[in-house]
Amino acid sequence: MTDVILVYPFYKRRFDNSPFRFPPLGLGYIASFLIKNGFSVRILDGTFKKETELVNEIRFCKPRVVGIYSMYSIDSDSTSIAEKVKDWTDLLVAGGPSPTFNPITFLNYFDVVAIGEGENTMLEITKSISNGDDIAGIDGVAIKDGKNVVFTSKRKNIEDIDSIPFPERNLFDNEMYMNYHRKFFGQTVASMISSRGCPYDCDFCSRPIFGNTLRVRTPENVVNEMEILGKNSYDTIWFADDCFTIHKDRVMKICDDIINRGLSINWQCLSRVDSIDSEMATRMREAGCRRIYFGIESGDDRILRTIMKKGIDTKTARKAVVEVNSSKIETGGFFIIGYPGENNDSILKTINFATSLPFDYVSFTLPYPIPGTGLYKKVKGGLIDYKNKKMQIINHNLLFDSDFSEFKLKFAIIKGSLQFRIRKYFGFKGFNFFGVLFEKITDIIFRILK
Repeated sequence: MTDVILVYPFYKRRFDNSPFRFPPLGLGYIASFLIKNGFSVRILDGTFKKETELVNEIRFCKPRVVGIYSMYSIDSDSTSIAEKVKDWTDLLVAGGPSPTFNPITFLNYFDVVAIGEGENTMLEITKSISNGDDIAGIDGVAIKDGKNVVFTSKRKNIEDIDSIPFPERNLFDNEMYMNYHRKFFGQTVASMISSRGCPYDCDFCSRPIFGNTLRVRTPENVVNEMEILGKNSYDTIWFADDCFTIHKDRVMKICDDIINRGLSINWQCLSRVDSIDSEMATRMREAGCRRIYFGIESGDDRILRTIMKKGIDTKTARKAVVEVNSSKIETGGFFIIGYPGENNDSILKTINFATSLPFDYVSFTLPYPIPGTGLYKKVKGGLIDYKNKKMQIINHNLLFDSDFSEFKLKFAIIKGSLQFRIRKYFGFKGFNFFGVLFEKITDIIFRILK
């Protein structure tokens, strides 16, 4: 009998070719924690499977504990699989951002909710089930006692995250992910995380698991894992940190260690535009960094400062992108279209600002109201049930009542994506010839649309 099965019920859509498709690192960390303490573990990842396959594997294994991850976009998938396997395990555990934020709802489907960081909580739950002990004495859980919901004491986060074993990667569908990235991007890519938490307070960002206190791994510990990944046939590493470049000294030490060890693996990361300079970028390039993504989100300073609470401005954003680009590192930018409080002018500013920068990759998305965020509070009175909506035109849905129609916002996203491609493939000179006319015509059409 398998002691624990951890489930990631995300099912990749047929035409999904996102560059950010990776194994569930969080479950990998929990698995390594459990295995270190003598328990047998499997990870079932739905990315390249169907729900029926996951259900059948659980029924075949009959594990003592089934832990199912959930976040806002897969809540219904998480509860669906829970209903189908509840008779094939001793204990159903829900974990992840959604159960942490809204445990009471998940207790309609699960026996227990693990609130917050999962390693120690899942270990104690598994020990209790194995020993026949009561889980009501475990910190960081919510359980039902008759009709009442009982919350135990809050569990403290792990301060020394170097103490957490590396993710148990042999439990991932490594070949499937390798083939996926080779097919769409011509390289094999592994994800890792060098820190937990984010000290910033962006209006649309939720941090229910790791919180807003930054905890970092030491440079040596980070590079040790990078070295292992390099030996396992990965070409590139994606750092999944909310912001890799917060502490310059630490980044420089990581880069120095990579260079001193002679590692040849490439890597990519996320950064804020106000936490990087040309010196850091130059060292990162020398250490193998090949692309940096910036979450800029808007091209309008009013939206950035007063509504999104990004704490940056467009001047700083342009400077950072140009400096990184000059350091021969590729750049990517993320932008949100149709944020509450926007108007026609701010949306067009965002699109035209994004396509005026020397990006190698640009993503335009609709606002995503995650529970617990400022954005969610703004729109919760007009939320639309995404489960009843079909994907149309592009794989984004407008999930709340807006001053703009969904069609108009999707037109803006398509306009921005095409403008970016014209600039990218024809260069800035070519854009002046082809793109400016396209920009002006589509600006007019956008304003006319309702």
